[in-house]
Amino acid sequence: MKSFFLKAGLSIFLFVSCQKEESVIEPQIKWDLFESADSTPLPEKCRQSMEGVYSITSGDETFGTLAAWKWSYTINDADTVFYFSAFCEKDITYIICEGRRLDSSILLSGYWRTMINTYTGTVRLRINANEGAQLLLSAQPVITENSIIIDGFYGVENSIPDSRLTMSFKKTNYNATPFMVVAHRGGGRSSDHLPASENSIEMMRMASHYGANGIEIDVRLTSDNIPVIYHDETLNDRLIQSNGMVGPIVNYSYTQLNSLVRLINGEHIPTLRQALETIVFETPLQFVWLDMKDANSMSIVRSLQQEFSNKAIASGRTVEIMIGLPEDAVGAFLSLPDFSQSPCVCEPESKVQEVDARIWGASWSDGLQPDAVNEMHSEGRRVIAWTIDDPQFIDRYLNEGNFDGILTNYPSCLAFKYYAKN
Repeated sequence: MKSFFLKAGLSIFLFVSCQKEESVIEPQIKWDLFESADSTPLPEKCRQSMEGVYSITSGDETFGTLAAWKWSYTINDADTVFYFSAFCEKDITYIICEGRRLDSSILLSGYWRTMINTYTGTVRLRINANEGAQLLLSAQPVITENSIIIDGFYGVENSIPDSRLTMSFKKTNYNATPFMVVAHRGGGRSSDHLPASENSIEMMRMASHYGANGIEIDVRLTSDNIPVIYHDETLNDRLIQSNGMVGPIVNYSYTQLNSLVRLINGEHIPTLRQALETIVFETPLQFVWLDMKDANSMSIVRSLQQEFSNKAIASGRTVEIMIGLPEDAVGAFLSLPDFSQSPCVCEPESKVQEVDARIWGASWSDGLQPDAVNEMHSEGRRVIAWTIDDPQFIDRYLNEGNFDGILTNYPSCLAFKYYAKN
């Protein structure tokens, strides 16, 4: 086992080292045909029937030989925008599109990104009437292998798409065993050059587009006792735009942070209340891990956990909101009245039973731990492994472990490996 982890550690180093430091060009998505007045939204049954694993026959040099497609959404006020995402086999590459119907065809317009570098560009795809659109738009679609062909072009950065991309339906997405694809820091790290900053409201709204059905967010406390979402202990150039403000978050009031500080991509540091409002009412996310970076916020966080759990139930949503307990937060949690009534994720294995955790958050560095995982399952608890980014590790923990979920900075990689399972 030790030799595997030594090799995997080297793999992670090489994987991270090969990522480019330059910023990503954000593609300008514009396709007149897609935006024409004659195009209309896709029916729900059509969308559902499009999901699945597709074999890639053209474009495999960029995307690999397989892609798992899945729909997600974001609610903007009263408007729901649906996104069709492809999680691809090669180089942690994904495609995110919107879909429209034009006459008897289906159009998909969006962009692609390869996460091991900064390569990106636009995509323009089509499902023609005789290649699956007519079937998908029927009252009761019955989808079989090769009954849907997605065909079109992709480009580099803002160039006109001119490289062929063709794929055909292979099978439905695997879903035999419920599994949590949990995105780190609200959906992804700022260092990975995503369109939004880590732990921002904007990132949380995007997380499901990257394949996540859950997220982890970091909770800190301001000087006036407002829980906010921010990873590091201090204001620093890694996470915020330079403005001369430095030092611990807890030294500043929320008003100061909100008026004077902007995250690296220009967003505000959100409050926990704002984050939970967004997750519950504007996304399809089903799970939230509140990583308690400041144990002094425990009672306030517990109140918000209860409030928004009740709001989710009242709105017909299934959203588990879990207080995340690293070692140094366990004591504060145990001091809460009726602490066992507050769902939590506990990281130290030795404290799981004491805090009556619903979930054990198992560190990847301790290995697959089959006996400990099985023991947790026998007690009716779930186990999420954290934080796993290397594709080799993800594959091993998903297929050889007995985990109920994985926390990762690359949810699209995990989503592909999960949905493409046989």
